[in-house]
Amino acid sequence: MEHRSLATMKDIFSLNGKVALVTGGSRGIGAMIVQGFLEHGCSRVYITARKAAQCDAAAKELSMYGECISIPGDVSTQEGIASLVAEISKRESKLDILVNNAGITQDARLQKMTIEQFDRVIDVNLRGVFHFTQAVVGTMINQGSGVILNASSVVGIYGNFGQTNYVASKSGVIGFTKTWARELGPKGIRVNAVAPGFIDTPMIKTIPEKVLEGMKNQIPLRRMGDPADIANAYAFLASDDASYINGIVLEVTGGAVV
Repeated sequence: MEHRSLATMKDIFSLNGKVALVTGGSRGIGAMIVQGFLEHGCSRVYITARKAAQCDAAAKELSMYGECISIPGDVSTQEGIASLVAEISKRESKLDILVNNAGITQDARLQKMTIEQFDRVIDVNLRGVFHFTQAVVGTMINQGSGVILNASSVVGIYGNFGQTNYVASKSGVIGFTKTWARELGPKGIRVNAVAPGFIDTPMIKTIPEKVLEGMKNQIPLRRMGDPADIANAYAFLASDDASYINGIVLEVTGGAVV
């Protein structure tokens, strides 16, 4: 049996020549994923966001690492998402990678959560993943290859106080991932998910220092994750070095759930 040679340090996680779409790529973990993809050789990375000014500014800043293109528009509806993907299709003959990263939180305890809070999180975090994937999968099937990476969360596996809507959405994303891995694997398309733990993002800045220390003490590595830790996981799963990995949920938690 003939085996492929191992990747060298020079080309490890190579994304050379690939075209990617990262939803919610204008800030936080999403922007770091875009930076990582470009540094690993992506030809172009498209980012989407509802606010045009924010999307354009982020693309301009990220272009220092490679070609990053802003495609602003309504990412909250099926029609808006279809329009965004159609715009990319006018420019590209292929799409190699989709990262369903866009997500929001609207936390409340079960008894106090409004239906508006519940619906909004489900619409963005779950329906958005469904609609973006459905919009691009035809292209990937036609080219006989592709990688779909979904943003879940450690709370989607283990639950979390006050996050009924968010946990439901991130658990649903895991269900999507495993189902699509079965459906699309025979067509040459891999589907995986990343489940981050406590990551040092702007959202963390609102948490009191005492609470943060308690969170860190739950992590064997005794630190919060860096957005780069998550971006590296995405870069690996997107690369051909992960060509036999399909249908997994990669926990990046520093051992918080050991």
